[in-house]
Parts: sequence; structure tokens; C-alpha cells
Amino acid sequence: MVRATCGSCERVAAQIEPVVRASGASLSLVNVDEIQELALEYGDRVPVVVIDEEEFACWEVDNDELAAELARS
Repeated sequence: MVRATCGSCERVAAQIEPVVRASGASLSLVNVDEIQELALEYGDRVPVVVIDEEEFACWEVDNDELAAELARS
């Protein structure tokens, strides 16, 4: 979950993209401002990484933890 004007969102997306790709998963960036329900749910709490519809991380992501979680999914 991201916002178009969020520098942290851009940074985290670039950080995790190689980890996601290496796991064989795909990275989808969802702009919360385009969906009112998501804007209300996430507010300013972006970036948020969601895996299999469950929140995995908010603001910061540990690449090793992400890789391990993606391997379990």
C-alpha cells in the first residue's frame, strides 16, 4: 500500500522489489488514495507491505524477514 506522493513508499518499493522477484512472487503497488476504503484503513500509515491479504510490515521492511515470509507463502 502506497501513496503517489510518498518518498518512503518509493524507497521501500525499490528496496523490496529484488527480494520479491527472487522469491518468484510479484510486487503490486496499490495507491491507497485511489480507493476510499483503503485510504480510510491505512491513513498516513504507508508504506504497508501486505502478503496474502495480511499486513506484514509498515514503514520499514527487513529484507531477510520478507524473504523468509515469502518462502512460507
